Parts: sequence; structure tokens; C-alpha cells
Amino acid sequence: MPVSTYRLQVQPAFTFDDAAAQAGYLAALGVSHAYLSPVLAPAKGSQHGYDVVDHSRLNPEAGGREGFDRLSAALGEAGLAAVADVVPNHMAVPTPASDNAQLWSVLKEGPRSPFASWFDVDWSVQDRAILMAVLGQRIGQVLAAGELSLDRSGDPFDGGPVLRYYDHVFPVRPGTEDLPLAQLVDRQWYRLAHWRVADEELNYRRFFDVDTLAAIRVEDPDVFDASHALLLDLLHSGQLQGLRIDHPDGLADPRGYLQRLAEVTATGEGGSSAWVVVEKILEGEEVLPQDWPCAGTTGYDALQRIGGLFVDAAGAEPLSGQYAAATGDTRPFATLVDEAKREVVEHGLYAEVHRLVELLSGICHDDVDLRDHTRRGLHECVVELLVAMERYRAYVTPGEPAPAESVEVLEHAASIARHRLPAERQDTLDVVVDLALNRVGSPDDERIAEFVVRFQQTCGPVMAKGIEDTAFYRWFRLSALNEVGGDPTRFGTAPEEFHSFAARLARDWPATMTTLSTHDTKRSEDVRARLATLSEFTEEWAEALATWRELAAEHRAGELDARTELLVWQTLVGTWGPGPISAERLLAYLQKATREAKDHTTWTAPDEAYESAVERFATGVLGDEAVLAAVAEFVELIAPAARTALLGQKLVQLTMPGVPDVYQGTELVDLSLVDPDNRRAVDYAERARRLAALDAGSEPADLDDEKLLVVSRALRARREHADVFTGPAAGYAPVPTSTGNAVAFARGGVEAPGAVAVATRLPVSLERHGGWGEHTLTLPEGTWRDAFTGVEHGGGPARLADLLRDLPVSLLLRVG
Repeated sequence: MPVSTYRLQVQPAFTFDDAAAQAGYLAALGVSHAYLSPVLAPAKGSQHGYDVVDHSRLNPEAGGREGFDRLSAALGEAGLAAVADVVPNHMAVPTPASDNAQLWSVLKEGPRSPFASWFDVDWSVQDRAILMAVLGQRIGQVLAAGELSLDRSGDPFDGGPVLRYYDHVFPVRPGTEDLPLAQLVDRQWYRLAHWRVADEELNYRRFFDVDTLAAIRVEDPDVFDASHALLLDLLHSGQLQGLRIDHPDGLADPRGYLQRLAEVTATGEGGSSAWVVVEKILEGEEVLPQDWPCAGTTGYDALQRIGGLFVDAAGAEPLSGQYAAATGDTRPFATLVDEAKREVVEHGLYAEVHRLVELLSGICHDDVDLRDHTRRGLHECVVELLVAMERYRAYVTPGEPAPAESVEVLEHAASIARHRLPAERQDTLDVVVDLALNRVGSPDDERIAEFVVRFQQTCGPVMAKGIEDTAFYRWFRLSALNEVGGDPTRFGTAPEEFHSFAARLARDWPATMTTLSTHDTKRSEDVRARLATLSEFTEEWAEALATWRELAAEHRAGELDARTELLVWQTLVGTWGPGPISAERLLAYLQKATREAKDHTTWTAPDEAYESAVERFATGVLGDEAVLAAVAEFVELIAPAARTALLGQKLVQLTMPGVPDVYQGTELVDLSLVDPDNRRAVDYAERARRLAALDAGSEPADLDDEKLLVVSRALRARREHADVFTGPAAGYAPVPTSTGNAVAFARGGVEAPGAVAVATRLPVSLERHGGWGEHTLTLPEGTWRDAFTGVEHGGGPARLADLLRDLPVSLLLRVG
């Protein structure tokens, strides 16, 4: 099991050899495992690797097998190992399609292809063809314009004919190559169509609403074996020692997949399986299913609780009032979520909903007791049930009784949907819920089993696209809370709540991953930490906003929405370094944010006037010295509090139960936004230089050094005292403090813990109450040395002012 991981984004610009060059630095930093983004061959030029095209090869643009072997050797020489990201749910639909050999075969041979079972295709559609919605205009217009052509020797696999459409290439079904072009196009196992057709008529399951990521049926043993063979070889050879599973909720049977993975990764008879964590978003108080054989999640549940420790709950009401006053929007966040999910269900995921309704309609038509439930009624009930679902999945398995929690989740959603449906639809809703819970119908009806699975596979995309990728971009009371797996209405985490959560992890999921930044986070940990301090500076924030808005009046076009403007100000504050964020980065982010919001402009129908107004405002602000001076003054005001939150949340993450991951570069202050901003190059030479200086005895020169000190000393403590932080003896216990402005806990044995972590929280309220004064915490018996300062303290009551004299955090390790 890893003691800690360090996330590396492998891509053409950061290859396996580039990663290998940092093995010595990672070892010096204190991590035990390099955590690699997907390593299998992705679509050409991929910057992230989640668009796999070939499971049998390692990423050739990152160095291929030879480069990976060199990385493994370098890690081994440095005393490190590796874990890797796995993408079991989907493959890329690349351009050209021939880059995906399995997909190419299915496009060419249809259901007769040896790879037909790989893809989740609905072959029951009228023309029995896979929809390829890639055309810039309707098919008739494309043919009339002569944009399609037949190349009689372009097939890369057998030299046969292909169809060409600009950069797109498609195979030709054998025996159709001599037909007139229009007939030839009509006789293929795929249907070429205008790109706008996809949302309504797509007949293959995809990743969320991304047409270029086609789902694969990893529940098929042959597909599992073929798609995991190389990864399993790397595990069995020791070149990988763990796996991170991407989006398990998209699978037909997540539990079954994890069971299979545990079986094939077990070492020897009765040996333990590989360390596996899953990218599972847990909503509210939801917990990971206990019957999932894995180590835990990738850490979004921990991220939310850790960040909440440094948010002042008292700031919720004033920030809500300020937001309403600034934007004129008084709607609760739940209303925006409902609206956004409904838009996603009725538009972006229309094809998925249509497939569910088709299944229900067929089931009901063939059952005389259910025949009077109309297609329209079934559609309305499915829509309302999906909108009302508050979880990514309900975990119902065909052929098994639905777990009690799954029944509760679905029936709660039904109770919400019931209020939105007319009286004549209530019985239909009951039928839909009963079918989703596997409670009615013939156990031999494969359509019911398919509906049970597909309904759950649709819940996740509705949640993700509706909340994280829409509503989160429409509501900015405090954008630090608009995070993956988070809830912007959940304002702050009390120490008692955190202790309860951490103790549960230590008991149930001690090897789960914890994180603060990932490739998917909307804002880096340090941007969120700075913005979290606004909860303590509510009056100053309101005054600053009023001043900035007045100073920036000349840059504000009439089209600019007040919510977008508020996002600009929060982004400017959150990303302020030695100066403001660059125009290039800010404009790219704002374009993404406004298009994701879908209020004024979208990816598919950009509104040039609105986007120009946003660009004019942003560039105007960045070029206005008076505005920037005012923002700089405010950033300086909140800097001490931001420092406290930044260092505090990092220490908590690195020392709480679980396996902490450090996202690339975040051992220094990192002020990144959502991808691709968070995939910018990392200056490892600068990090190595700073670490060497600290190791040579230099005092931290700035906040970058302070964060590096906290990260390196905490990671080294974990590695040197692994039994204190991992394994069966790594307990967790709150350490009593006389004030809520400190959070402290002990790790290790219950009777004689080996480490105590202490972090300051809400420093503004602390200062208002006179500082630490005589406040204390009670250390376990023994002698304790601070890993950051080297100062020793005795057991028993200890003054917080003494423990936290130099830094707002302390990591105390037992001496002897």
C-alpha cells in the first residue's frame, strides 16, 4: 500500500523520461509512489490520456514501453514505486477512426465484427447503424457539396476502400464499394450525420455527453481481459503497485468489476490484491458501498471536509445577502440545480433518456397489466425521476434484491418527482420506480435488467453535467465551495464533524486516498484556501467589491451579467500571485466558465456579443492600474488568513487517515484554475533548489518555502513512521483543545500515539478574541518534537501560542 502519492500528468509535453528525471526529487520530497495519469495509448496529441485508443500499447507519444521501462527503473533506483490511472468505462472515437482498431472493425463489419461486444451499441435502431455525428452540415448537403469521397486504397489494415470527409476517415462495408456514392453511404454499418443529431439520436453509450468517448462493455469477460492485459502484466511484474479507477459509476456493474479486478491482481494463493481506489463522488453523507472490494475513493469526500474547516460558517448569511444584492438573484442554489439538471436531461442527454423510455415502453406493452402506461407518461416520469435523484448511482444489481439504502434513495427521489407530476402520472411513476428497483416483472426479461443498469448509468451524467458543469458555473456566493463532490450550500466544517469523518475513515477505509487538488478540480487548493478567507472578511469584501465595480465602470458593457462579473473578481483575488493572472489564462478560463454556465453562450452556439463583453471587461480590468492597485491592497489584507488556511488544510490532508496525494507542483503555492490551466508545466528545478536550501538549514523565505517545508516534512514523517499513519495500528483520535480556532488530532496507537497534528483555523475570529492567550491543547504523555521547527515539547497541557509561534501549523512527532 502506498504511504503517499505524487500525481504526474503524463502527456507528449511531459513524457515517461521527463517523469523519470524527477524520481530523485520525489524521493527527497518524501513520497512513496508516483501516481501516473493514464499510461495506455490515447488519441494522438492527447493532453490527459483518458481517451484510450489501444489497450495493448503504452502511450507512444510519452515514450512507449521503452520509456515506461526507463521510468520504472528510475523510480526503483530512488526507492519509489508507481500507481496508474485506469479508464475502464470508455475508449476514444478518434479522428481518424482507424486509430481505434476495435471501433474500426465494428464500423466496417457491424454486429458481425469480432469486437461488436466491446461497444454498448443499440443495434435495434431502424437502419441498424452506429451514428457518427461528425458532419458540419446535413448529409444531403454534404453529398451535394462533394465533401465526401471514396478512396479505394485507404484502409490502413487491409488496403481496402474508405470514405473520406476532411480529416475523418471511415471504412467501407465489403461489397458496397461499387455503389453510387449516396447508396454506398446508406449501406454502411454506420450512419454519417450532422453533429447536432447526436444529442437526439445517438445509439451508443458514451462518457457523459462526450460523443468522442464511446463506452465499452467491460462487464464482458473477454473485453475485461483484453482491455486490462497490459496493465495486469505491469502489476504482476511490479512496475505498477496500484490502480486508480476512473468513473466506476459508468460501468454496468461497478461491484462486479472491482471483484474481478481484486481476483486477477491477487498475489499467490490467498494473497492480497492490489491497492485500488475509485473516482467515486459521494453526495452529502453518502458512504462508499461496503461490498466494493477496494481501498476507498480518490478523495473528494475528504477534500470537502478539509476545506470546510477553514470556512467560517458565520459568513454564510452576509455573503448570501451580498450576492443577492450584487446580482439580483435570490434563488436558492437548489433551484439552479433543478433547472440545470432538467436542461441536461431534456437536451444534452435526450438520446440516453429516449433509450430508457424505449425499454420501458416495450416492457409495458408486453405486460397486459402495464399496457396502459403511455410512452409520453413514461417519458415524463423518467425525466422527473432523473432530475430528482440526488446520488450518482443507486447500486441496484439485476437479479438481486435492491439494498435498503438504494430503495431509500430512489423512493426519496420519487417523492420529489411526485410533486412535479400530475395526478394521472402517479401510477406510472410507481411502475418506473419499481422497475428501477428490480421489484416487478419477469426475472427472465432482459429488458428489465437492461433498464435497471441503464437508469443508473444515466444518473451519473445528469448529476455531473447538471451540477458540476452547469450549476457550479451559475452561482458564486463563494466559489471556493463550487468543487467536484462539493455542495456550495454546505458552509464550513466544525472540528467535531471533521473528527467524526476522519475516525470513520480510519475505521472503515484506512487506505483511501485523500486529496486537495486533482486534474478535475475547478480551482487548485491554494486558490480555494484564499477565497475561503472571504467568509471571515465579509464586510471588507463587500466594500472592496463596491470600490472595484465603481473603478471598473468604464470597462463594463451592458451585456455583462453581474454573476459573471462577480466570478471575475473572485478569480482575480484567488489567482493573484506577485501580480494579476495573465490575460491569456483569465480569458481562456472565462470562456470556459461562461460556456459551461450556458446562460448567455454555449460551446455549441457561442454568443459573440456576450463573449466580447466579457473579454472587454476582463482585459480592461487587467490593464487598469487603479483597479489592480485596489485588488492588490485587498489581497494583502487577507494574506495572513490565506496563509493560515493554505498551510492548515495541507497539513490536515497529509496527516489524516488515508493515503495523501500531492498533485504535481502543489508542494509550492499553486494558483491554478480548471483544466487545462492546471496542466501547465511545473518548474521542478526551482522546487528542487528550494528543497535543498531548506534541507541545508535555511529558514523559509516566503510562503512557497513554508508550504514546501510542511509538505516535505509531513511526507517524510509518513515514510519514516509508516506504522503511525498506515496499517492496522494507525489509529485516529481528536486531541482536546480549549478553543475551536485550533483543530488537532493524534495518529498511531490508541495508548501511545506517534504523531500529533495541529492547525490554526479561522484566524480573523481568533484575533478578534485576543489571540491564543492562555489557550491550550493536551498532548499525550511523552516528549514531542516539532517536525517543522525542531522545538521539543513535553506531554500534558501545552500553550497553543508556544506550539504555533513560528507557523500556524505544527506536526509533533514522539521522541524515542
